[in-house]
Amino acid sequence: MLLQRRAIMSVGLRLFSSHATSGPLADSACSSSDMSEFRKVFSKAQHIAIITGAGVSAESGVPTFRGEHEKWRKWQSQDLASPEAFSRYPSRVWEFYHHRREVALSKKPNAAHLAIAECEARLKKQGREVVVITQCIDDLHQQAGSKHVLRIHGSLTETRCLSCGDVDVNRRSPICAALKNKGSPDPNVADANIPVDKLPRCSESDCNGLLRPNVVFFGETLDSHLLTKVEKELEICDLCLVVGTSSIVYPAAMFGPQVASRGVPVAEFNLRATPKSEYFTYHFQGPCGTTLPAALAPHNSEVV
Repeated sequence: MLLQRRAIMSVGLRLFSSHATSGPLADSACSSSDMSEFRKVFSKAQHIAIITGAGVSAESGVPTFRGEHEKWRKWQSQDLASPEAFSRYPSRVWEFYHHRREVALSKKPNAAHLAIAECEARLKKQGREVVVITQCIDDLHQQAGSKHVLRIHGSLTETRCLSCGDVDVNRRSPICAALKNKGSPDPNVADANIPVDKLPRCSESDCNGLLRPNVVFFGETLDSHLLTKVEKELEICDLCLVVGTSSIVYPAAMFGPQVASRGVPVAEFNLRATPKSEYFTYHFQGPCGTTLPAALAPHNSEVV
């Protein structure tokens, strides 16, 4: 399997690239913005894969790793989201993720999340399938009602014990007493330097190990079992949507082009063109909360 081979070799690492890659098409203008044509394809699709990125959550007010949120205090966000940073500065990284947790927990699904969830529920009644393959770690898809969600980068509302490996859902706010009112991104705020034994700890009996956010840090390998599920979905889908992603974080950046290489229609929904736009059949520019509901609304051919 091509996707799995890439993942095993190098693409399975969560990597960030700011470089546009060349592809088989020379001009992103080759992509169509004809919504009526897309809707015809959508009306016939039986298995739809929807790949979502941070741009979807950004419309709910969840910060991304780029633009004005590229830094937290004086550090690059991507540098804090690494296993090396957590090993050396667990208090600082927990402050960073505590801030991200608190922000995410305060947000609600937007029109794009709701459109995807409604589409999945509606098409399921027709014997059709929708799967969400998301890079987002805020669980807003689940809050919106999506059931079939593959979270390739993990979840902010889960923790993993470094000692026993236990994974737990944890939506407590604050996650521990020592992190209460900590994590401000203000560059003038000093590190709290919380002792390791006061950071989130495992509640399993006789463990008490240090917990970490159950997310995939940059440079870590994605879960191979989850990648296998993703690969299966990408191999059987007959329509793919790439929504709110910059297509510069790997391996997810290759999912859409992988589907397109099979001749399957791929539609991109984003604020602007991306390094992968040239691969896709359709490109719809604008806020996902505006473009996606119209794209996924009931087609007049659907039997209610």
